[in-house]
Amino acid sequence: MNLNLKLILILVLSSLAVMFVAQNIAPVNIGFLSWQTTMSSALLMFFALTAGFVLGWFVHAYLLHRKSRNDKGELVYLR
Repeated sequence: MNLNLKLILILVLSSLAVMFVAQNIAPVNIGFLSWQTTMSSALLMFFALTAGFVLGWFVHAYLLHRKSRNDKGELVYLR
């Protein structure tokens, strides 16, 4: 895929995500065990999106690492 097309696609999707978050600014209550807080749903969505990107990056890096180890002839066991 052309680099300019990828850049345009990323910019369009990012713009749509920003517009979606900006339109959802109502406060929400969040609770986990005994911990409770209130924040805007836009901020909550931003944190969730960021956590997803970071988790995806780590999984991708881990899979690349495993593939490079496997390409070097080391045994990698899958369960």
